[in-house]
Amino acid sequence: MDVSAVKAILFDLDDTLIDTSRAGGVAMRKTGELLKTTLGLDDVTVSTICEKFKQKLFLESFDPTAGRSIDEVRVGHWEESIQEAVGSRSTHPLAVQCYHLWKNSRLEFLSMSPETRNLLTQLQRTYKLLLLTNGEAQVQREKLKAVGCEEFFDAIVIGGEHAEQKPFHSIFRLCFSKLGVEAKDCVMVGDSLDTDIKGAFNAGVLATVWINRTGGAPNSSVKPDFTVPTVLDLPGILAQIERR
Repeated sequence: MDVSAVKAILFDLDDTLIDTSRAGGVAMRKTGELLKTTLGLDDVTVSTICEKFKQKLFLESFDPTAGRSIDEVRVGHWEESIQEAVGSRSTHPLAVQCYHLWKNSRLEFLSMSPETRNLLTQLQRTYKLLLLTNGEAQVQREKLKAVGCEEFFDAIVIGGEHAEQKPFHSIFRLCFSKLGVEAKDCVMVGDSLDTDIKGAFNAGVLATVWINRTGGAPNSSVKPDFTVPTVLDLPGILAQIERR
């Protein structure tokens, strides 16, 4: 394979380049303490509320034309979670507190490691780099601002700003167009088999790299070309791809 076979790398953001899960865990613990002290709840009830919120977040389908902001929607998630766990008492003011504590704490603890910054600095000398992240536009833009990583990328594509998100082919075509490359010139790096890896495979990229932080068995029929525990292992993978 010619050494210039890989021309561009597409990166996912959450739990690929930054440890969103860890930051979310810290934020959830802080919010749980607020619930515990404010309502006098036991640990089991607090855990139930937090799990309900996380489930609502996971199932969230945000419609920007519906008349509510993403902040209002997520305040609603907290309010519903509290009411479902402890009854129908008035919880809106507390839900507002919970949401802003959770949101601000998560952003505060989000960071990109120095090692990852060094990696991107090295890669951008050789490849075009693009950040492709799913999610609501405001939320993802806030993460980017908190982390301060825009400088590493030739382009940034946020799914919530477009009609379709990963794994749909259209958003990958948009990425290729922005970089002026073809699918066969690109490598996709991400932690989600069903969005990052499946979407990139269907779009016809040269190779896919799955970031499997936990080391667990894949819960999907999707088969990545390469699997690594951390994005820091990417240079070795790129060398393998170039030798194929």
